[in-house]
Amino acid sequence: MSRPIEDYAIIGDTETAALVSRDGSIDWLCLPRFDSGACLASLLGDEGNGRWRIAPAGALKRVRRQYRPGTLVLETEMAADGGTVRVVDLMPIRGRGDRNNADVVRVVEGISGTVQMRMDLTIRFDYGHLVPWATRLDGRLQAVGGPDALTLETPMEHHGEDLSTVAEFKVSKGDRVPFVLTWHPSHRPPPDHVEVEQAVEDTEKWWREWTDANTYRGDWEEAVDRSLITLKALTYAPTGGIVAAPTTSLPEVIGGERNWDYRYVWLRDATFTLDTFMTAGHRQEALAWRDWLLRAVAGDPEDLQIMYGVAGERRLPEMELDWLAGYEGSRPVRIGNAAHSQLQVDVYGELMDAIYVARRMGMDHEATIWDLQKLLLENLEGKWARPDHGLWEIRGESQDFTHSRLMSWVAYDRAVKCAEQWDFDGPIDHWRGLRQRIRDEIEEKGYESERNTFTQSFGSKALDAALLLIPQVGFLPPDDKRVVGTIEAIERELSIDDCLIRRYDTEETDDGLRGEEGAFLLCSFWMVDALSLIGRADDARRRFEGLLSLRNDVGLLAEEYDVTAKRMVGNFPQAFSHLGLIDSAYNLASEADGPARHRAANS
Repeated sequence: MSRPIEDYAIIGDTETAALVSRDGSIDWLCLPRFDSGACLASLLGDEGNGRWRIAPAGALKRVRRQYRPGTLVLETEMAADGGTVRVVDLMPIRGRGDRNNADVVRVVEGISGTVQMRMDLTIRFDYGHLVPWATRLDGRLQAVGGPDALTLETPMEHHGEDLSTVAEFKVSKGDRVPFVLTWHPSHRPPPDHVEVEQAVEDTEKWWREWTDANTYRGDWEEAVDRSLITLKALTYAPTGGIVAAPTTSLPEVIGGERNWDYRYVWLRDATFTLDTFMTAGHRQEALAWRDWLLRAVAGDPEDLQIMYGVAGERRLPEMELDWLAGYEGSRPVRIGNAAHSQLQVDVYGELMDAIYVARRMGMDHEATIWDLQKLLLENLEGKWARPDHGLWEIRGESQDFTHSRLMSWVAYDRAVKCAEQWDFDGPIDHWRGLRQRIRDEIEEKGYESERNTFTQSFGSKALDAALLLIPQVGFLPPDDKRVVGTIEAIERELSIDDCLIRRYDTEETDDGLRGEEGAFLLCSFWMVDALSLIGRADDARRRFEGLLSLRNDVGLLAEEYDVTAKRMVGNFPQAFSHLGLIDSAYNLASEADGPARHRAANS
């Protein structure tokens, strides 16, 4: 039986991450990278597909959990017959000292009484498919399968049982029992012993020092800090890329087919991510993200993709894993993402905007970057008027999406601004002409005067929450009647309740998929920002408070929310949702100069 998505917390080392349930089970872990094959995959199947549970042997009476303040060190306190224990879970940051291995550290602490405990470790490499060969080596368990090896180190006696490793032990008040699971390439010798207490101390210190740089001060400081920590946890430190989520195939609709692999890096996150990190005081992360962008898109502009691997990989072939039953039966389970080959014209605008924002923030660029930008603009000229699959990556027929045209306008607008502000060379008059031509087309074909709203695509009456960004990208000022009308139309027709917004109406938009989907949390935060921009601060704050109430007990958000079932859906935790939370908090704390108004004024 699958656990609710909100029952999970994340631990990570800024290269990969694990999901830990409220009952002490790690049900998802990919090693050594976010996009590597999972060695614990029961999240998308059952216990036989891999898990690592440490918990009282008997029934749980009460569970409370929290992160240590300012860190990604998780504490889960469990009350059971005989007393109470605490399980401390973390992943030490790699590259500190002489170690560069991927470790999962778990420490069981006795809080009161004496509790009978049980550890169950079922390792299944290749997304729950491959049973490893297990041996004992120097007192440690070693599990090998193909290129992967895991070692388990603990002072507790353990034994094999039904192709799993089991330990049964007692914990009394004051006891501390460590467990360490370490990945290494199977052709290399096992790594050195982990000094557990030092690892815990160092990891906690590292996260607190990082969090101390956060600049937000206001009513929602804890929520913003937790969201920033989550974004940092989703950053692949060696390259600076940020995955959309650490999971794949958590469904947008329980039992449905809207199940995608989000362990990749999307270009359209670019400007939001730069703005967020810079606003929050994390310039190094912003620089690393900017550099990842420039490396990923280097080469022939014709080969520009909407997403890449964490190191900039371009080939992300999609396949289905038929041996996994799927989260609550939601199939197929997919790895890879075929959307990487779609035409989504908006990414040109996202990239040009990100480079423009980076320059405005004082991030120096090599002169060759402007040459690349000019080539991108030349390439876009042959594409901007074509139907595409849009930012929501529909699997149906291509359409003339208004948002795609909007971001094409952004691409040429930012080119003109770069040339004017930094005296760059280029066919500026030609770009101005294209910018005006695209504007004219949007205002003529993407606007419906009867309802006073921009529409999802040309000739359609459907709405799209992405159009809430029109004032932020500078296409029209927030007080333009068409902007206000669009915000009000989306609020009226795409609202699910007092705080949640759908991306679009699946009955009006042919996205090539069956069924509906939940409320999209990022779009719901966009509505907060839009209402703030047009002066409806009280409504914006009310919606924001409602969205905060949807976070789970440790402050995490998935991609979407199912209002009927009152539960999270979609991949988890979702970077875009947490980006939206951070930006909205800043916008509400400083309505006169929040990120949304600042971006609108400087675009």
